[in-house]
Amino acid sequence: MISFFFKKPIKFTPSKKLFKINQSIIKPLDFTDASVINKRNPMQENWLALITKYTNNPTLIAASWTEITEHYSQKNRAYHNLTHLQNMFQELEQYKSEIEDLDVLKFAIWYHDLIYNALKKDNEERSADFAKNILSQTTFAADRIERCYQQILSTKTHQPKDSTIVDDQLMIDFDLEILSRDWETYKIYCQQIRKEYWMYPGPLFRKGRKKAMQHFLERPTIYQSSFYQQAKEAQARANIEREIAELL
Repeated sequence: MISFFFKKPIKFTPSKKLFKINQSIIKPLDFTDASVINKRNPMQENWLALITKYTNNPTLIAASWTEITEHYSQKNRAYHNLTHLQNMFQELEQYKSEIEDLDVLKFAIWYHDLIYNALKKDNEERSADFAKNILSQTTFAADRIERCYQQILSTKTHQPKDSTIVDDQLMIDFDLEILSRDWETYKIYCQQIRKEYWMYPGPLFRKGRKKAMQHFLERPTIYQSSFYQQAKEAQARANIEREIAELL
């Protein structure tokens, strides 16, 4: 998630909904049942292929998918939604051969924006905690859960904990890939971000957005991996420079 730098956020009292799975109210699904299979979509298929490697608990499997779809389909999300995840997974497919632990990175992608409130600064921490809670109920190894946890946290600053690990580099680059798209696609992304920050008046939004994007230009590189630096860095910088110019 690309965070903004607002010093005085608007006062806002969010719902105190607890992001916990209530297993007592979720009916387990039989994923071998034809009626269930026919209702699946590609994203759900990808999730089931991943999670069922590490648990055969039908309640946990069904509940975890429900949580993912409900959170990423919230009305406040114009950009940070399932389409964003789908784009990240498309990028992952292109660089699959370069990734050391594919499943850690997949879980990190699924959960990195699970908790998203444009007025809060702890979205990544809460998303990482949520992922750890779910994965701790599976056979996924503790050290892999920790790597997933750290990859999710790294999307807060877009700086990996260990800049030498390609998986950690790619997690950030997948998240920021939108910055390197053609200008028309980039403009749509900007419009989507504006919708998510609808509560801020124009001048305040532009000030915060400019500061956030200028931060990327001040870094030695926007992208972490050599693959993205070579293929996408120049376009990303050009897009950000043009956006900042239009914000003035």
